Amino acid sequence: MKTSKEILASLTQTALMPQEEMLEIGKKKGKLFIGIPREISFQENRVALVPDAVALLVNNGHQVVVETNAGKMSNFQDHDYSEAGAQIVYSPEDVYKADIILKVAPPSPVEIEMMQQKQTLISALQLSIQPENFLKQLIAKRVTAIAFDWIKDGDGIYSVIRSMGEIAGGTSILIAAEYLSNANNGQGAILGGISGISPTEVIILGAGTVGEFATRAALGLGASVKVFDNSIYKLRRLQSDIGARVFTSVIQPRVLAKHLKTADVVIGAIRAQHGRTPCVVTEAMVSEMKVGSVIIDVSIDQGGCFETSEVTNHSKPIFRKHSVIHYCVPNIASRVSRTASYALSTIFAPILVNIGDEGGVENMLRQNEGVRNGVYIYNGSVTNKDLAEMYKLPYKDINLIMAAW
Repeated sequence: MKTSKEILASLTQTALMPQEEMLEIGKKKGKLFIGIPREISFQENRVALVPDAVALLVNNGHQVVVETNAGKMSNFQDHDYSEAGAQIVYSPEDVYKADIILKVAPPSPVEIEMMQQKQTLISALQLSIQPENFLKQLIAKRVTAIAFDWIKDGDGIYSVIRSMGEIAGGTSILIAAEYLSNANNGQGAILGGISGISPTEVIILGAGTVGEFATRAALGLGASVKVFDNSIYKLRRLQSDIGARVFTSVIQPRVLAKHLKTADVVIGAIRAQHGRTPCVVTEAMVSEMKVGSVIIDVSIDQGGCFETSEVTNHSKPIFRKHSVIHYCVPNIASRVSRTASYALSTIFAPILVNIGDEGGVENMLRQNEGVRNGVYIYNGSVTNKDLAEMYKLPYKDINLIMAAW
């Protein structure tokens, strides 16, 4: 039988021994295999990751494969990516062997066929232009699909929509300036103003992100700006954010029609929460506008807010109706694809690094509520209620899946 002194010595020795089971074990970082295919959608010039972002991921131990000429339309060459550490491949099939596919436009049926079982897809959703069996094809592959246009940041803002809205707003004013000039058979006016003459009149419909940045650009050029929106809150916020007392008004047909008659440029930047954008400018209003005035309908991807709007493209961007120039290209950001690619890349690169740090997509989704908001298919199960109801498919709540996992 041990004496009290022997028992005390034994306990002391045990206390001094390493206590491995009490140490916190760090998360095992995962090595990601990321594929960047070349975009094949019509006039999609952006690329999901720029070379600087690829270098960041490679330096974090991840493997990136890039299809040849993936960045060409944004003036990134293959050697820019190879010097950043990416592997250049010459067939899309090689790209779609990756565990994570990152692209701008949604995959086409042909691209979905090349996807592997249980891959992760990060891309836009753009459901309005998808074929009817789009979701069913992805479900059959049991992929986890994340719509980047639904991803929220820490403040609850849709990061990609905000960035692309900023680009569209600023670019819309520059486009309008082009079509006011003689170079494009416009009225021969400068957008803005100089000493001694009246400034150009710009009307902006919508006080959201696009409207705000269009307002900033127009004011910077010296134009007279009038903003219309049905939300008093948005109008107040816009004036507060830009720090200038611009003309603001709710959308009342008679008031709007009166101001349209003297406008040189009208920017349509109204966004619908659900369904089609409200059509607030009738053909009769357009017919009363000045000869050679310019309409830029940024809302055309949701149907447009002018009755005279018709979808155009970057090859043939304008048409004239009632002697008014109409620019109705849905994908304005592709017009400045290099800037847009950098904007997308600054959002995607941290998400991918986070996936690696958390040890995989599943772990990251459990921790990151903002990215989880973008998941519409998880391992082949539809996790977006609206999509499930629209296509009459079974629905599973992604939050419950994560809680049970």
